Amino acid sequence: MKKTIKARTYVQIFFFLLIAGIAVNHGLEEGGQGIPLLSSASLHALCPFGGIVTIYKTITTGAFVQKIHESSLVMLYAVILLSVFFGPVFCGWVCPLGTFQEWTGKLGKKLFKKKFNNFISPSIDKKLRYTRYLVFGLVVYLTAKAGVLLFVNVDPYYAMFNFWTGEVAFPALLILALTIVGALFVERPWCKYACPLGAFLGIFNLFRIFKIRREASTCIDCGACKRACPMNIEVDKKKIVRDHQCISCILCTSEAACPIPETVEFQAGGVKNEN
Repeated sequence: MKKTIKARTYVQIFFFLLIAGIAVNHGLEEGGQGIPLLSSASLHALCPFGGIVTIYKTITTGAFVQKIHESSLVMLYAVILLSVFFGPVFCGWVCPLGTFQEWTGKLGKKLFKKKFNNFISPSIDKKLRYTRYLVFGLVVYLTAKAGVLLFVNVDPYYAMFNFWTGEVAFPALLILALTIVGALFVERPWCKYACPLGAFLGIFNLFRIFKIRREASTCIDCGACKRACPMNIEVDKKKIVRDHQCISCILCTSEAACPIPETVEFQAGGVKNEN
């Protein structure tokens, strides 16, 4: 495992522990026993998707959707800026729910070997991947119409870090349980099929500055890049990866999977001969 891949692992662990610590501290703070120097912010203030669902109300009334803090907008702007340059690195490097699914998937790989992440036929899988855009549109529309944060009632991210508080709606707990069980069979099922933030950030793969590119002239068609991709993207058939499901995890690159140096790389620009 090369340095960049190790760095990704450390970043994932850091943000998972940070969010978990803040969630616990939020509960302790309400009881007057908060941990000094650690933020006690609500998770609603720490998710960039909150910035998306409050945009309509903020523009039209100057206020925020209930439970959403202005920090969500700041985070949204930061994530958008990162996505313009590097694509959905938030999904592949930062999001604690994505990280937890990935860790669960490691157990799934041990249990099911090569069958893991291949339980769903490619034809059905391709159709299911667009359901997250339906979720995105529905959540944004209903939130704008109601003026309250409806998504919290089904949000597995919120449920994962608050399940012990008694404040989590049953549908959110159920979806979290389905996500965890599903991650034993399919890599990142919530990310692939339902995450509204992932749907939004996936759009940036179409025009981001730093892209994953495959140099066909040195490629030996071994398929290692495709097998390494947690999102089942056929990297070995592309010259530049613009797939809306890419999470910029760089697990397909020559640094991590491809045996030929400088063949699959994460860099600015295109390939030597894109056409």
